[in-house]
Amino acid sequence: MKIALLGYGKMGKAIEKIAEVKNHEIVYRVDLNNAFDFLPVSLQNVDVAIDFSMPTAAVDNILKCFEAKVPIVVGTTGWYDQFDLIKEKCLNENQSLVHSTNFSIGVNIFYKLNKILSGMMANYSDYDVMIEEIHHTQKKDHPSGTALTLAKHILKDNQRKDKIKDRLIFDSKQASQSVKPNELLIESMREGDVTGIHTVRYESVIDSMSITHDAKSRYGFAKGALLAAEWILDKKGIYTMDDILQL
Repeated sequence: MKIALLGYGKMGKAIEKIAEVKNHEIVYRVDLNNAFDFLPVSLQNVDVAIDFSMPTAAVDNILKCFEAKVPIVVGTTGWYDQFDLIKEKCLNENQSLVHSTNFSIGVNIFYKLNKILSGMMANYSDYDVMIEEIHHTQKKDHPSGTALTLAKHILKDNQRKDKIKDRLIFDSKQASQSVKPNELLIESMREGDVTGIHTVRYESVIDSMSITHDAKSRYGFAKGALLAAEWILDKKGIYTMDDILQL
């Protein structure tokens, strides 16, 4: 298939390498140098687009793909405040969109484990819960989309928590801020070139337990995004990795 990469940073390059091995062709690339030249007509020879751009560019990229009637896979996070608008337009115009806060197959299994554990722990008030995410210092948004998805699942089950407390940390020695009992703490740390580590931790006075996903490279995300691109080609509607993996 012929692919447009909307965002040609580290993730875009990782997708390109895997695509070439699978005999797919990258026919169009958008980066900071040509972003203003990107128009719907630019996609006339494209079968599917994959977006790992910037939160500020994602919605515009999606709309351009809709106008060109090109299926799009969106791995960019930080744009979900406009999700309802995009969903309505996608369904009303019979377009094709796969979106996910994380395309890694391992992370989506991790999501499933988090849902199971959250349901089990909901009745045990002795345990408090928090989320920790660690990413490279160049990551723009916080908390990560993955952490927000984990939090969404926990808030659905845990009646003692009703809001998120976001704490950005650049220094592990940084002074802690107080967290109210009804707040679900997400600690977002930015260190070096960390691909992504997410931990959900339950803590009581007598013990603690945690589940962790540690991404060793970006190729897990790239592999999942390419799988989504192959899957969406002959479909209409709006989908997530749950639909693809059937977890």
